[in-house]
Amino acid sequence: MANLHVIDHPLIQHKLSIIRDQNTGPKEFRELLEEVSMLMAYEVTRNLPVEEIEVETPVATAQCRTMNTKIAVVPILRAGLGMVGGILKLIPTAKVGHIGVYRDPESLQPVEYYCKLPVDITDRELILLDPMLATGGSAVAGIQFLKQRGASQIRLVCLIAAPEGIKNVQDRHPDVDIYVAAVDECLNSHGYIIPGLGDAGDRLFGTK
Repeated sequence: MANLHVIDHPLIQHKLSIIRDQNTGPKEFRELLEEVSMLMAYEVTRNLPVEEIEVETPVATAQCRTMNTKIAVVPILRAGLGMVGGILKLIPTAKVGHIGVYRDPESLQPVEYYCKLPVDITDRELILLDPMLATGGSAVAGIQFLKQRGASQIRLVCLIAAPEGIKNVQDRHPDVDIYVAAVDECLNSHGYIIPGLGDAGDRLFGTK
């Protein structure tokens, strides 16, 4: 069963409360989403392997540890784009892929339309990004995209999740760890998370 990690750091929870507020405009929404993503990345990468190296300081030789894991961040378009900048601030050497999945408004099922990934995807630790884990359909499809191209080390990072989405990912991809800042109550009849924050893509880009 995939592990669920709820990152409840006070700074994250404070910023999340502002993100949820319907009066928060696109500019502030974008800035806060980037900040929260950066804070979450600290915990998402906590257990990555390190190796011992020697570093010459101005006064002596120091035994240090360095992270040599190759990483790629892969946002699910379009809302996932808002999470990329914050993670790249912490991991500027990471490569970036893109997966295009949209949810059919009638069936609520994911429809795939785009996938562009680094050529060395099989050698990288992948961080799949999507602010909202609602039904889980887009995340499940995105993970399947990655696995079909040889990826095996995948972490799913979302801002808010519904129990239904968590279960869907755990059932379909039990080897993928899930990192969220909050688990909300449920989904409504339209597949939106309650209480959630509305449509993350629309709020991010000011399209509604």
